[in-house]
Amino acid sequence: MERNDMTISIKALAFDTGGTILDWHSGISRALEEVGRKYGVSADWGAITNEYRIRSLQTMLDALGPRFNIDDVHRSLLDTILREKKLDALSAEDREYIWRTWHRLDAWPDFPAALQRLRTRYVVVSFTILSTSLVIDVSRLNGLNWDAVISCEMFGVYKTRPEAYRTAAKLLALPPDQILMVACHNLDLTAARKEGYGTAFVHRPDQWGPGGAPFPEPPPDPAVDMVVDTFEELAGKLGC
Repeated sequence: MERNDMTISIKALAFDTGGTILDWHSGISRALEEVGRKYGVSADWGAITNEYRIRSLQTMLDALGPRFNIDDVHRSLLDTILREKKLDALSAEDREYIWRTWHRLDAWPDFPAALQRLRTRYVVVSFTILSTSLVIDVSRLNGLNWDAVISCEMFGVYKTRPEAYRTAAKLLALPPDQILMVACHNLDLTAARKEGYGTAFVHRPDQWGPGGAPFPEPPPDPAVDMVVDTFEELAGKLGC
């Protein structure tokens, strides 16, 4: 697919959602800090949040037919991490509050208006490893009107397995080269490109919090079709 032909050939946009659309770091670190304050506990809440996120992703990515979803992983890992960090004093009610915060996350401020613009020309879907109920909750909270939610939970094959991208294309009734995968990391985009998708990298520099990622973040893969700094820029480049 030639880059200058993108707006002609693309019919649908598939958005990674957890990191690309949602400011998970701010929401979860704030909830942890708030609860910790009740107990007079200080900790590096940002680092704990990032570890929580990384370990959750490691459990779900590439999963095949799991008997759990990411909500289950978030809940069980929270207990594990609190125990490891010597934060066992948190009550069941406080743990529930932190866990449920995943369903109350804010979207990045530049996304809702850009989503409305994109939907004037394209089918726009959330294509995610997040649970269906989580995406429903955060979408209602942030006023995100997707054309559909395609959660890997629905068919039990999780990104970045190639079958996940093939199934999403089948559900959209489109050949992969008419779908643009949009994400803020190379992992999703590389896997999608191997299945024939177009790819767009959108920078989200604050995804891991003010301290940045706890690992070296590679630059966008030169093979991606489009690199943008904001969702408004994405909408403009796609002719919306």
